Amino acid sequence: MSGPIQASSSAVAILRPCFAGLDREQFLVAGLDAKHGIIGINIVSIGSLTLSIVHPREVFKPLILMNAAAFICAHNHPSTDPTPSPEDRLLTQRLRQGADLLGITLLDHLVLGEPSYFSFADHGWLGS
Repeated sequence: MSGPIQASSSAVAILRPCFAGLDREQFLVAGLDAKHGIIGINIVSIGSLTLSIVHPREVFKPLILMNAAAFICAHNHPSTDPTPSPEDRLLTQRLRQGADLLGITLLDHLVLGEPSYFSFADHGWLGS
Protein backbone atom coordinates (compact mmCIF):
# COMPACT_ATOMS: atom_id res chain seq x y z
CA MET A 1 0.00 0.00 0.00
CA SER A 2 2.91 2.35 0.77
CA GLY A 3 6.53 2.42 1.87
CA PRO A 4 7.50 2.00 5.50
CA ILE A 5 6.28 4.58 8.01
CA GLN A 6 9.39 6.13 9.53
CA ALA A 7 8.06 9.30 11.14
CA SER A 8 4.81 10.76 12.41
CA SER A 9 4.84 13.27 9.55
CA SER A 10 4.81 10.50 6.94
CA ALA A 11 1.94 8.74 8.75
CA VAL A 12 -0.01 12.01 8.84
CA ALA A 13 0.58 12.57 5.11
CA ILE A 14 -0.84 9.13 4.34
CA LEU A 15 -3.75 9.18 6.81
CA ARG A 16 -4.94 12.82 6.62
CA PRO A 17 -6.94 12.24 3.39
CA CYS A 18 -9.06 9.68 5.30
CA PHE A 19 -10.41 12.60 7.36
CA ALA A 20 -10.98 15.13 4.56
CA GLY A 21 -14.23 17.03 4.86
CA LEU A 22 -15.43 15.30 8.03
CA ASP A 23 -17.63 17.29 10.42
CA ARG A 24 -17.42 14.75 13.23
CA GLU A 25 -14.75 12.72 14.97
CA GLN A 26 -13.56 9.54 13.30
CA PHE A 27 -11.08 7.06 14.75
CA LEU A 28 -9.13 4.71 12.55
CA VAL A 29 -6.36 2.20 12.90
CA ALA A 30 -3.65 1.51 10.33
CA GLY A 31 -2.18 -1.99 10.50
CA LEU A 32 1.49 -2.32 9.61
CA ASP A 33 3.66 -5.23 8.56
CA ALA A 34 6.98 -6.10 10.20
CA LYS A 35 8.76 -3.44 8.10
CA HIS A 36 6.13 -0.82 9.06
CA GLY A 37 4.42 -0.67 5.68
CA ILE A 38 0.66 -0.14 5.82
CA ILE A 39 -1.24 -3.35 5.12
CA GLY A 40 -4.71 -2.07 5.94
CA ILE A 41 -6.74 0.82 7.33
CA ASN A 42 -9.91 0.26 9.33
CA ILE A 43 -12.43 2.83 10.58
CA VAL A 44 -13.09 1.88 14.19
CA SER A 45 -15.57 4.58 15.16
CA ILE A 46 -17.49 7.51 13.74
CA GLY A 47 -18.68 9.81 16.48
CA SER A 48 -20.10 13.27 17.00
CA LEU A 49 -18.58 16.73 16.75
CA THR A 50 -16.71 16.30 20.04
CA LEU A 51 -16.67 12.58 20.84
CA SER A 52 -15.93 9.21 19.31
CA ILE A 53 -16.42 6.13 21.46
CA VAL A 54 -13.58 3.67 20.95
CA HIS A 55 -13.26 0.30 22.64
CA PRO A 56 -9.96 -1.61 22.45
CA ARG A 57 -11.84 -4.70 21.22
CA GLU A 58 -12.79 -2.87 17.99
CA VAL A 59 -9.23 -1.60 17.58
CA PHE A 60 -7.53 -4.98 17.90
CA LYS A 61 -9.98 -7.15 15.94
CA PRO A 62 -9.00 -5.83 12.47
CA LEU A 63 -5.33 -5.79 13.44
CA ILE A 64 -5.42 -9.47 14.37
CA LEU A 65 -7.37 -10.35 11.22
CA MET A 66 -4.82 -8.56 8.98
CA ASN A 67 -1.89 -10.14 10.85
CA ALA A 68 -0.48 -6.73 11.76
CA ALA A 69 2.88 -6.59 13.49
CA ALA A 70 2.37 -2.96 14.52
CA PHE A 71 -0.22 -0.21 14.23
CA ILE A 72 -0.88 3.50 14.29
CA CYS A 73 -4.11 4.99 15.60
CA ALA A 74 -5.41 8.29 14.32
CA HIS A 75 -8.42 10.45 14.93
CA ASN A 76 -9.45 13.96 14.07
CA HIS A 77 -10.61 16.89 16.15
CA PRO A 78 -13.15 18.84 14.06
CA SER A 79 -12.43 21.85 16.32
CA THR A 80 -9.04 21.93 14.47
CA ASP A 81 -7.17 21.94 17.84
CA PRO A 82 -5.09 18.73 17.98
CA THR A 83 -4.46 18.95 21.74
CA PRO A 84 -5.31 15.50 23.17
CA SER A 85 -8.13 15.34 25.68
CA PRO A 86 -7.84 13.44 28.98
CA GLU A 87 -9.96 10.73 27.30
CA ASP A 88 -7.49 10.55 24.40
CA ARG A 89 -4.67 10.03 26.88
CA LEU A 90 -6.56 7.31 28.77
CA LEU A 91 -7.48 5.51 25.55
CA THR A 92 -3.86 5.61 24.40
CA GLN A 93 -2.75 4.10 27.69
CA ARG A 94 -5.36 1.31 27.40
CA LEU A 95 -4.37 0.59 23.80
CA ARG A 96 -0.71 0.43 24.80
CA GLN A 97 -1.55 -2.13 27.50
CA GLY A 98 -3.60 -4.22 25.07
CA ALA A 99 -0.90 -4.01 22.44
CA ASP A 100 1.70 -5.23 24.91
CA LEU A 101 -0.50 -8.21 25.82
CA LEU A 102 -1.17 -9.13 22.20
CA GLY A 103 2.37 -8.56 20.92
CA ILE A 104 1.32 -5.90 18.40
CA THR A 105 3.44 -2.75 18.63
CA LEU A 106 1.63 0.57 19.06
CA LEU A 107 3.86 2.96 17.10
CA ASP A 108 1.80 6.12 17.51
CA HIS A 109 -1.56 7.71 18.20
CA LEU A 110 -2.10 10.78 16.05
CA VAL A 111 -4.63 13.52 16.73
CA LEU A 112 -5.26 15.51 13.57
CA GLY A 113 -6.24 19.14 13.67
CA GLU A 114 -6.08 21.57 10.81
CA PRO A 115 -3.39 22.14 9.73
CA SER A 116 -1.40 20.74 12.68
CA TYR A 117 -1.36 17.40 14.49
CA PHE A 118 -0.28 15.87 17.79
CA SER A 119 1.82 12.70 17.94
CA PHE A 120 1.84 10.76 21.21
CA ALA A 121 5.11 9.07 20.13
CA ASP A 122 6.85 12.37 19.31
CA HIS A 123 5.93 13.65 22.78
CA GLY A 124 7.17 10.48 24.52
CA TRP A 125 3.71 9.56 25.81
CA LEU A 126 3.76 5.93 24.70
CA GLY A 127 6.22 4.79 27.36
CA SER A 128 9.14 2.49 26.75
